[in-house]
Amino acid sequence: MIRNVLSIAGSDPSGGAGIQADLKAFSARGVYGMAVLTALTAQNTQGVSGVHLVPPQFVADQIDAVFADVRIDAVKIGMIANAGIAEAVAAALTNRRGIPVVLDPVMIAKGGAALLAPEAVDVLTQRLLPLATLLTPNLPEAAALLRLPVATNRAEMAAQAEWLRALGPAAVLVKGGHLEGDESPDVLAIADSLHWFEARRVPTKNTHGTGCTLSSALAAELAKGASTDEAVAIAKDYLAGAVAAAGSLTVGSGHGPVQHFHTLWKEGR
Repeated sequence: MIRNVLSIAGSDPSGGAGIQADLKAFSARGVYGMAVLTALTAQNTQGVSGVHLVPPQFVADQIDAVFADVRIDAVKIGMIANAGIAEAVAAALTNRRGIPVVLDPVMIAKGGAALLAPEAVDVLTQRLLPLATLLTPNLPEAAALLRLPVATNRAEMAAQAEWLRALGPAAVLVKGGHLEGDESPDVLAIADSLHWFEARRVPTKNTHGTGCTLSSALAAELAKGASTDEAVAIAKDYLAGAVAAAGSLTVGSGHGPVQHFHTLWKEGR
């Protein structure tokens, strides 16, 4: 049976991040993807120049409409943008427990633009983190959620993963892509244990949408029945391949997108 996965996130018209990346990752991982829009952005590979938010009630209406008709096997939450939308998403999902939820706390765009209002951090922490099967912050996002300095080594990463898990998520994956060096390790805090997932850093500037892509791949694998640690291993390997193949695309002049379909497309065809 093909699984159905819902993304609740913002739109990237250049196609590299947001719901566009989510739907590509869902398709690449063999699940049927759906999308509830929280925001429209004006952006490209060089940055975000504008954001137009969807009213919170209409976000809730979209979620209700999909759940009323379609079996949902997993949910991925991306850009929430403000406190009102965070409240609406939390209220819509609170009575729909038992479905894996991957929460990617999208807070800062690759070019540095803020994508989450400061007053929304408390709502996201108090209302959405306890609903998450898996929280997937990068190092700046983990630090912002905890109001701590950004981790600069593995020990600090591990500590922040455990502190975030204490806020309610069943598991937390802190991504180490912002660490210096040739390695890009991630640490998973789950059930009072830590698991490290290793990867070599790929020398490329084409990393637009990596967080969206990883969290969507994770949601797809959880929907298919993988355990959390199995899903992380599979999704991280998929993302590494997508980043390594990003050079086969010629999209924009800034931080280009990853190649979501690197296992499916033949170059030039």
